[in-house]
Amino acid sequence: MNTTNPQAYAAPVLYTPDGTPYYATAPAAAPLALYQPPAPLPVPLQHPGPALAYLPAQHTPVPLPTPVPVRDPWPARLLAGGIGVGAGGLGLGFLLQTLAAATTGLGLLVAALGVLYLLKNSGGAGGRAGQGAVNVSVNVTNRNR
Repeated sequence: MNTTNPQAYAAPVLYTPDGTPYYATAPAAAPLALYQPPAPLPVPLQHPGPALAYLPAQHTPVPLPTPVPVRDPWPARLLAGGIGVGAGGLGLGFLLQTLAAATTGLGLLVAALGVLYLLKNSGGAGGRAGQGAVNVSVNVTNRNR
């Protein structure tokens, strides 16, 4: 059985001066302040004119810091290269698989069209049967007589 005071865990309700409630989980370190919108921006200065706008700024060059030599990250480059080679191989495999499927489909289409052409033009019984009557003329001469 819980013997602690159940009201100790409730978040206290505090109110702003205008009566708006807000809930705090811990006592505020300082009294809350109302939101004050930021002051308006100052009026921008007038443009000095085209003659002064294009004059180069006068400054002294700042020397660049010397680069610090760093270690060559060869393990990272090897890993990146291996991932790149693997991804390229996977992509090439997908490309070849797609090409094989496309050529197989085209081959089956050509075969089906060829079978349809043969069925249409052969009459179904093979040879030239069903093409109609054929005139045959045979002349045989025997030279040994």
